[in-house]
Amino acid sequence: MTETADVLEELGPWQRPLRAQFPIIVANPELAYLDSAATAQKPRAVLEAVQHYLATSNANAGRGSYPWANATTAAVERAGDRVKEFLGDPAPDRSSVHFTSGTSEGLRTVARDWLAGLLTDGDEIVVPFADHEANLAPWLEVRELLERQGVKIRVRELPYQDSSGDYDPAALAASVGPRTRFVAATHVHHVYGVDMNVHRIRRVVGPEVPICLDAAQSVGHVPFSVAGLDVDFVVFSGHKAMALPGTGAVWARGRRGPRLRPGGWAGTPNTVGIVSLAAALDWLDAAGTDRIEAWTVALAARLTDGLSRLGAYEVLGCRSSLAAGSEVQRRRSIVTFRHRAIPSRDLGFILYSHGFMVRSDGHCQAGAGDADGSVRVSLHVHNTSEEIEKLVATLRSLQ
Repeated sequence: MTETADVLEELGPWQRPLRAQFPIIVANPELAYLDSAATAQKPRAVLEAVQHYLATSNANAGRGSYPWANATTAAVERAGDRVKEFLGDPAPDRSSVHFTSGTSEGLRTVARDWLAGLLTDGDEIVVPFADHEANLAPWLEVRELLERQGVKIRVRELPYQDSSGDYDPAALAASVGPRTRFVAATHVHHVYGVDMNVHRIRRVVGPEVPICLDAAQSVGHVPFSVAGLDVDFVVFSGHKAMALPGTGAVWARGRRGPRLRPGGWAGTPNTVGIVSLAAALDWLDAAGTDRIEAWTVALAARLTDGLSRLGAYEVLGCRSSLAAGSEVQRRRSIVTFRHRAIPSRDLGFILYSHGFMVRSDGHCQAGAGDADGSVRVSLHVHNTSEEIEKLVATLRSLQ
């Protein structure tokens, strides 16, 4: 526990003022919000940016020449540049950003408006079958769409390691061939909380195969660099990164294949959501995503260590990473577990009665059913070690 305790003690003076910037957290000191993977709470700076925009320059973007419209258009353009900067884009002049309602729509946009037009009879794509449903359904829809047009493609499963839940690069090598045209992957798993080591996928598939990355659980939670990942699409949800709901983005490199050009008529964008996203990215940069990651990883380690001492619970994902002194890769702010006797939905209700707001269901995991329900604790910068200690004590009382 020493290393985890040291991190929490060192970062405490940094974390406490940040926690105070979340009005909903401050107003409810008796509750612990532990569901940031579903939606993140909003700091005061984001709320103020939204209020300022609506009170001073609310208008449509790209559809007027008066000052309010010009200011809104400029705000949307700045937000696109801000996304590129936040993702560490090394060549922003050659990439593009397309705003969507969130990750689900963003992945569907890549599938429908980019991938479908590139595939021919006999081509193969490799996609995850046990990540979020949003990162499977669009690729299966492409297969069905092409089948109706008389084009048959093969959808291969991105393989996983049984021991950790991470992708299995050795098994992946056997699934990649000369007709592999595309790979979809996830950066941080929404159930296991593990960094899926996407850089290893690039080494296996080679330099020419496009990779689309679901970054819903990493953007805003951990430091991010598209240069280091060498992917072609990054898709994320703004509401998981402290922006308003109904906001998301697709970053497209445009190097392997044609540029992404979303189809259909471009209607009115979610201008207020886009403004909130730019403000959220500003706040996250000022706070420091490296320190946010260190804080939440330490809290997750404290929780897994506590759960490892309670025989009534099964923690999903890599078992060898549970102890606080483990050298195995840590969970990135997400810890998911089951009680061996209490159904997960019931456990969720019980925990709320003790002041803990958690997710308790199948977490939209592809292929999961009612029997696969579990409790997910997802952390952010406003959470505290005291909340984790109280949670562990509560779980201990339920053994």
